[in-house]
Amino acid sequence: MSAAYIIVDMQISDLEQYKQYMAEAPAAVAAAGGEYLVRGGRFETMEGDWQPSRIAMLRFPSFEIAKAFYDGEMYRAARRKRLGATQFFNMVLVEGVAAPV
Repeated sequence: MSAAYIIVDMQISDLEQYKQYMAEAPAAVAAAGGEYLVRGGRFETMEGDWQPSRIAMLRFPSFEIAKAFYDGEMYRAARRKRLGATQFFNMVLVEGVAAPV
């Protein structure tokens, strides 16, 4: 089974409200067996013209577990706290490659 990754590009427009989301989201991630690999931080566009605002990247044990996390009640509650706190919040789920044996 391959790990799966959620990649997010967002622009926060209301930091105080976004902090409410961040108070709940990490517990939902951990409860689903996920972990943050990237949350903000320095970045540089190496190729192309993508200019992300703020990037987060999470790893989950599988694609199915990541989907269950997103649809689960804990994360749905966290997402409600995020409403209106971002100008945009783009999220993609991608399956990783199997590790070589």
